[in-house]
Amino acid sequence: MGNSNNNFDVIVIGSGLSGGWAAKEFTEKGLKTLVLERGPEVKHLKDYPTTNMMPWEFPHRNEMPQAIKDANPVISKCYAFREDAAHFFVKDNEHPYTQEKPFDWIRGYQTGGKSLMWARQTQRWSPFDFEGPARDGFAVDWPIRYKDLASWYSYVEKFAGISGNRDNIPSLPDGEFLPSLELSCVENYFSDFVKKNFDGRHVIYGRCAHLTVPQKIHLEQGRAQCQKRNLCQRGCPFGGYFSSNSVTLPWAEKTGNLTMISEAVVHSIIYDEKTGKASGVAVIDAKTHKATEYFARVIFVNAAALNTNLILLNSTSKRFPNGLGNDNGLLGKYVAFHNYRARVSGKYEGFLDKTTDGRSHTSAYIPRFRNVEKQETDFLRGYAAGFSANRGIKRNTDGFGEALKVNLDKKELGPWNVGSHMMGETIPKESNYVELDKNKKDEWGMPLLSISIDYDNNDEKMVKDYHEQMTMMFEKAGFHDITTTDSKQAPGLDIHEMGGVRMGHDTKTSMLNKWNQLHECKNVFVTDGACMTSTSTQNPSLTYMALTARAADYAMSEMKKGNL
Repeated sequence: MGNSNNNFDVIVIGSGLSGGWAAKEFTEKGLKTLVLERGPEVKHLKDYPTTNMMPWEFPHRNEMPQAIKDANPVISKCYAFREDAAHFFVKDNEHPYTQEKPFDWIRGYQTGGKSLMWARQTQRWSPFDFEGPARDGFAVDWPIRYKDLASWYSYVEKFAGISGNRDNIPSLPDGEFLPSLELSCVENYFSDFVKKNFDGRHVIYGRCAHLTVPQKIHLEQGRAQCQKRNLCQRGCPFGGYFSSNSVTLPWAEKTGNLTMISEAVVHSIIYDEKTGKASGVAVIDAKTHKATEYFARVIFVNAAALNTNLILLNSTSKRFPNGLGNDNGLLGKYVAFHNYRARVSGKYEGFLDKTTDGRSHTSAYIPRFRNVEKQETDFLRGYAAGFSANRGIKRNTDGFGEALKVNLDKKELGPWNVGSHMMGETIPKESNYVELDKNKKDEWGMPLLSISIDYDNNDEKMVKDYHEQMTMMFEKAGFHDITTTDSKQAPGLDIHEMGGVRMGHDTKTSMLNKWNQLHECKNVFVTDGACMTSTSTQNPSLTYMALTARAADYAMSEMKKGNL
């Protein structure tokens, strides 16, 4: 498969959501492409060891033993770090990093990266998001607008398979959707109530990367309809949801143009002083620690946002002593994330003649409604929110012995539980940054990444407003026993870190141009979360995929012209 020597047309660093898309685009156009993955190989179907296990087959019924939690204080905070998927997550002591400020860095090092375990929510950005920094005076102006990405959103949606409804909401553009699943009756009730009582606010089906009705292209990929097992983080044997493992990488492999090397830790990108371009990538074998160099005309860096920053910072040369392309000193700065701290919960006594049956892989979604058309609060930007409703079981724990057993066996439906969680946009700022640790290195001789990222007063005001607005909406809808919580969790658990290698117009204030090229090294492209100029409120993965497909198309055009 691929080349027998170390020379390729394209090198892609990372095999996750965006790296898989880069591999697909280049290989199907005939370019010999090397994909470097720092973790072990995970093949679709073959390497999903827990995918068909029953609950009783797990030694601890899918709960993690306390000793493992104690040994992994960061990763054990992640909702999916349980017995069925723990093998897909990076353990704390195996890949350390420096926390200048508390940051929970959630990682998955293997073929497919976190595309195996992601939450699969896929919303487009809107014109309001790309215009936001310029309108509201923060970060720098995006060098692209929604119209530049709209056709690429359609392109990736059709191939990936996204279920949703055409909701006609200006702040959340519609896409190329497969039929949606149903929301629960209480979710539908709340949706109708909000639509009738709140202008500009909507509760909709959460668009997600699941095959509800597979199309011809999905059958050609070897995928089948989503079975609604809700075991996605284990790896799906049906290919029911989109992952690099089940979709883009096998598609690339079929072309015969893909070379995939696993357990390849990228040390740095090699810069050629004579040509003024990158010539290749320096790699360390994860097991043997042997150093190897690979060469290509074009390099796509898709190592996931913070690791992409790490690689570029470590890519030093006479021309770039502070990191590849880092003439302006901005590499690693203006990192942002999503604020997931706030929640609101309650109960509802309606629809007591109904309950839910089966499983759903999504819930309702509330698109951003604050500061959309104009500034209306004392904080910048806004938040989206999730919303879900389900019925719990009342259990009678009275009595002892046989009486207790009889009581426990009586299952009575309780009221509907309703809940919402916040997804707030944070403002990129220079004080939120990553850099190389000056003293500590990992076992491959790479500097540890030092992370200094925190909330600010804008985030605090947004949490307060979310609590107030959602409580008011819950109360008016007839929900009761309403409780607001603020987890005060450190940044990172949102798993939506972005920035550090941001796009922009000006070489003095940004790292990448409108085609995701490094301003100062034109044959290096960054299309994962590191490229983001701002964060919006939507889940970002769909935007990474669209940006990657667009940038790959441009890179191939420039290669044909002899410019790369």
